[in-house]
Amino acid sequence: MMIKNFVDVLKWRGMIHDAMPGVEDHLQEQMRLAYVGFDPTADSLHIGNLVPIMLLAHYQRCGHKPIALVGGATGMIGDPSGKSAERNLLDENTLRQNQDAIQKQLAHFLDFQSDKPNAAKMVNNYDWMKDITFLDFIRDVGKHITVNYMMAKDSVKNRISTESKEGMSFTEFTYQLVQGYDFLHLFQTHNCTIQMGGSDQWGNITSGTELIRRMANGKGFAITCPLITKSDGSKFGKSEGGNVWLDPKRTSPYKFYQYWLNSSDEDAEKYIKIFTFLEEQEIQTLLETHKKQPHLRGLQKRLAQEITTMVHGGVQCHNAEKASQILYSKAFKKDIQTLDEVTFLDVFEGVPQAEVSKATLESGMDMIAALSAETGFLPSNGEARRALKENSIAVNKEKVNDQYQLSFSDLINDTYIIINRGKRSTFIIRAV
Repeated sequence: MMIKNFVDVLKWRGMIHDAMPGVEDHLQEQMRLAYVGFDPTADSLHIGNLVPIMLLAHYQRCGHKPIALVGGATGMIGDPSGKSAERNLLDENTLRQNQDAIQKQLAHFLDFQSDKPNAAKMVNNYDWMKDITFLDFIRDVGKHITVNYMMAKDSVKNRISTESKEGMSFTEFTYQLVQGYDFLHLFQTHNCTIQMGGSDQWGNITSGTELIRRMANGKGFAITCPLITKSDGSKFGKSEGGNVWLDPKRTSPYKFYQYWLNSSDEDAEKYIKIFTFLEEQEIQTLLETHKKQPHLRGLQKRLAQEITTMVHGGVQCHNAEKASQILYSKAFKKDIQTLDEVTFLDVFEGVPQAEVSKATLESGMDMIAALSAETGFLPSNGEARRALKENSIAVNKEKVNDQYQLSFSDLINDTYIIINRGKRSTFIIRAV
């Protein structure tokens, strides 16, 4: 298999923060094995994990062999990097279930199944850590790394500084040693010579290269990527509802699509390089087109399309695109009936709802009652009359007057009626 220059790919995509000297030549010599560790303390990865996932995916596409390490052992400890408090510890059964779920998600990006020599591999560090006793570990591994070396790491210094009230437990202090041992183990058993991760992992990764040097008389390398930031200063990977997850049960494909669609121009220019497999020339063309017509948001649409298709598949991406466009559809009522209920509720999340009985619709419900007495959307009948006279009320996006009566024919999927007052106020009637 032809080996492509992996470091060059990372550079033009803006995905390299630091790399040990010599790693580029090392990669050009032959197919190499590299690994990234993933935290199994949840049954889904989130988009904060996408950068290291893409590192492995580009690594495989360049002809090298990626290893995804699920930290079943380290997940029982908790990585202190970037954390200000101790984490909850999980039992082995939960961690195993989480590992299975994570592998299914990684399979959207990595080829685990092929018989090619660079097929991806998944490992769990619990498998080699579970039989090592504490005495064995501190005797055989701990003696090779000094406390001074461990204390010098930023992840440790930040937690034991006088600014931190909680300090750091011995459990988390030993994390870098356990992660370092993972690298040593993979070096010895799989000839894995590279570990990759976010820039906050540099200290943990170099602890592994140090163990490889001291205990195996070998050479390990580190490559880190930048931590993603947003131009407005808010945290990448977070929405109003919390983390944006890869699992559709946690974050729906529609909300996932919307997260990327709502990226700023500055962020989208960065994300299109990092989170897609589009080639450099195609991305350059997209950027030039976008700068000429930024109001069309073509860059954001392509970004959302590419990454939603990767994570959720083409059908779910198409449904998310359709849902995003429905609010502006000229055939609104017809088009919105094509949405499943989950997506429908996603589109109108946070919109005030009121229930009415289907019996009241059977003989027709006048609009004043629908706006005020029956639903409370407007504070009084007088306010409802004014809104209707101003021609500002629409039922399912079609303007109505005070003579209009709601009926079964207005129901969307036999359940919902969408009421608008002007462009900014939306209400939903749910017929039960």
